[in-house]
Amino acid sequence: MNILVINGSPKDERSNTLKLTNAFLAGYRDADEKQSLNVETLSVAKLKINPCLGCFTCWKNTPGKCCINDDMQMVIEKMLWADITIWSFPLYYYSLPSQLKALMDRQLPLTLPFMRSDTKSGGHPSRYDMSKKKTVLISTCGFYTAESNYDSITAQFDKLCGKQNYTTLFCGQGELFQVPELSKRTEAALSVVRQAGKEYYNGSISEETNTKLKELLFPRDVFERMADASWGISSTGEKEDISLIFTKQMAALYNPAGYKGTDIIFDIDYTDIGKCYRIILKEKESCVLESFIGKPTTIIHTPFSVWKSIAAGEISGSEALMKQLYFIEGDFDLLLKWDEYFGKQQGTDTVKNTPVTNAKTDMRYVLTPWIVFWTAVNFHAFWGAMISLLVCAVLPLLFYKNKRTVYDVLSCSSVSLLSMLLINSSIAVVLPLSYLIFGMMWSISACLKIPLSAEYSMNDYGGDKALRNPLFIKTNRILTTAWGLFYLIAAIGSYFIIRCNSTAALWIISSICPLLLGIFTLWFQKWYPYKIARGNNK
Repeated sequence: MNILVINGSPKDERSNTLKLTNAFLAGYRDADEKQSLNVETLSVAKLKINPCLGCFTCWKNTPGKCCINDDMQMVIEKMLWADITIWSFPLYYYSLPSQLKALMDRQLPLTLPFMRSDTKSGGHPSRYDMSKKKTVLISTCGFYTAESNYDSITAQFDKLCGKQNYTTLFCGQGELFQVPELSKRTEAALSVVRQAGKEYYNGSISEETNTKLKELLFPRDVFERMADASWGISSTGEKEDISLIFTKQMAALYNPAGYKGTDIIFDIDYTDIGKCYRIILKEKESCVLESFIGKPTTIIHTPFSVWKSIAAGEISGSEALMKQLYFIEGDFDLLLKWDEYFGKQQGTDTVKNTPVTNAKTDMRYVLTPWIVFWTAVNFHAFWGAMISLLVCAVLPLLFYKNKRTVYDVLSCSSVSLLSMLLINSSIAVVLPLSYLIFGMMWSISACLKIPLSAEYSMNDYGGDKALRNPLFIKTNRILTTAWGLFYLIAAIGSYFIIRCNSTAALWIISSICPLLLGIFTLWFQKWYPYKIARGNNK
């Protein structure tokens, strides 16, 4: 299989469209198990192709050969060699780039001069048998959508190839493919193009994939705000600083769905370049101010280079915060909910071949067996054990919709075994043993990649994504360690307290101390991230 790529972009290898073309070819190679593809790329920007003279020498005097001695004869030979020709180009003023248009005009030697009578508007027959050859058009444009912007292109190729005899992949918002800060979104779009290439190899692009290909990278209003900001010119025509351009484009990504009823006002202070801007997140839009008065709720003090690296995905924001590459002054809640404000926009999903699940973990699953056991056996050992066994049997039915963790299974299994052990043993042995097992479960998990408390608190911090946040993990590792140490100490303490018949002391260990530790947990999970966020600044 021979594939010819005609790169019609004046930008050559820096072409945004070429990124889509390469993704399409990658998908084609994915499907080519025999590895039989021969791909050649011609960059029009590097070729010498003069305008057509309209002399018809290629028809009259030297049939099939142009009188102009340049690179076009080589191009025609490659087109005859190719089984598939991929035209890769940007949209220039609703049409082809001028250099590519010259190449299109110079295809006259591929046709015969005689008039065709089998078409409504006339035409010329092909000099060669092109019936088995395929044509693909891949293009990006600077508008928010490709729809209705390629009419002149399709009209021309309808004449050359015949209607529906070629395949198109037209993409709006093309300039975004060169923005590193938007790579996460554009890479998702390129993966769909790659899937299209794979399907094209097998016959045709599916309706589902075609639908994905037509999805907007960002909603129209978001894209147009980013596009307007990218020119770096103020409303008065003055050139803007690159940091202001960047900040405006970042603010353009604001998702009003995250609005909570009150405007969010925060400053971003680029400490390495001495620039500070205020961003206001309103009910329907965001705005960026260069001059402002009053105190915001949050100030982000960061080097401009660091914030650009975070935006480009070169380093995660949480990792940079842990390394104290930037720090926060004021309300830390903005950073905790950053993805709600600047996360995925409505209508930008790309469909994947993986099912979406909303199942969440629930800490009640892991705690209920222990709480019931410790409470019930203090009243009556035998019946307490029987109630605990019943609860462990019913819990999986109550939480069947939840995502189950290893700790849920360990808790029900451990409490069930302890309950059966208590039937034939003394509470003086089993109760301290239960504290020991519970404490060991917490303590061991504190040494693992994901500590126990993180498995459950992640629901409030973006789900599985929180597990990749080093600050979130460190906070939960400290808390998990604290709970583990407490119950290990409680195991030893309860062993001696039971032998002293001190019911009050046992009640303090089983009820008051966990309550106090729970209050500490609620305070610490807010205080510690904010302490890190403040850095060395008070």
